Amino acid sequence: MIKKEELRLSLEWDKTFPRSEKVEHGKVTFMNRYGITLAADMYRPKSAEGRLPAIAVCGPFGAVKEQCSGLYAQTMAEHGFLTVAFDPSFTGESGGNVRNMASPDINTEDLMAAVDFLCLDERVDPERIGIIGICGWGGLAINAAALDTRVKATVASTMYDMTRVNAKGYFDSADSEEARYRAKAAMCAQRLEDLKNGEYKLGGGVVDPLPDDAPFFVKDYYDYYKTERGYHPRSLNSNGGWNVIGCESFINQPILRYSSEIRSAVLLIHGENAHSCYFSRDAYADMTKDSKYSNNKELMIIPGAVHTDLYDGGNKDAIPFDRIESFFEQYLK
Repeated sequence: MIKKEELRLSLEWDKTFPRSEKVEHGKVTFMNRYGITLAADMYRPKSAEGRLPAIAVCGPFGAVKEQCSGLYAQTMAEHGFLTVAFDPSFTGESGGNVRNMASPDINTEDLMAAVDFLCLDERVDPERIGIIGICGWGGLAINAAALDTRVKATVASTMYDMTRVNAKGYFDSADSEEARYRAKAAMCAQRLEDLKNGEYKLGGGVVDPLPDDAPFFVKDYYDYYKTERGYHPRSLNSNGGWNVIGCESFINQPILRYSSEIRSAVLLIHGENAHSCYFSRDAYADMTKDSKYSNNKELMIIPGAVHTDLYDGGNKDAIPFDRIESFFEQYLK
């Protein structure tokens, strides 16, 4: 018997963005194939009639649905889509024990479980389902699109490949067998310490206080996660972060191996000045090189934008929601 876990869900409007009067909002839950119950916010246009095209949204990596993914979901509902923004397994209001863990497999499954939920909702047209992944969930969304043939269109915004950055470091600066060995040895030692101590050590979220000599991308994250702009009490990045061993399995499990075989449409969006822009540029090249499915793939670079500008628009209204809307309208016909 498949039985969902009972979750304690906040019923107040505790988002980092204002509530829209154009959409209906409510809480829903669904279960992934590992038996973990996920919590989501559903947004539905008030004027909606009949079965709607639908979009599942998640990200950034270490954020919660009350932050960026909820903003994307609510905005796309204003544009006529039924949407859900969900917390991944082991984080936010979603289930899963222990907390603050991540997995390239389980987190890809989380997206597919959201697609399951939408397919079976009587308000949704199951032939018109898309997904949006932000930051680290951009890479996971591409991974899900390579596996889930029900997904007709995917948007990856300010995308991170979490397996690449864990295995090679930022800007591939630690891409060596020796560096990976040291990282794996440290993780293995930490596993034993955690078991001896009876608890998992947190790795720490975004650094606070911010050092004067912090690199720009750290300042960029601080400006979102640690300020009124984007802080949320359930967000890992705003608080204690992932467990030290929380992302261990990302080191040797590349997630974009079959991205060139994605037949459905993919739109990658990235800021021109984002430290992470190389992830999208390289993912797009890999997705389209020697692929017979490249005609519905697009890379959109936002002039002057940095990484977190695509979280909430930053100071430039940088998120191209009109283009995202037209992309989904084209491919969720």
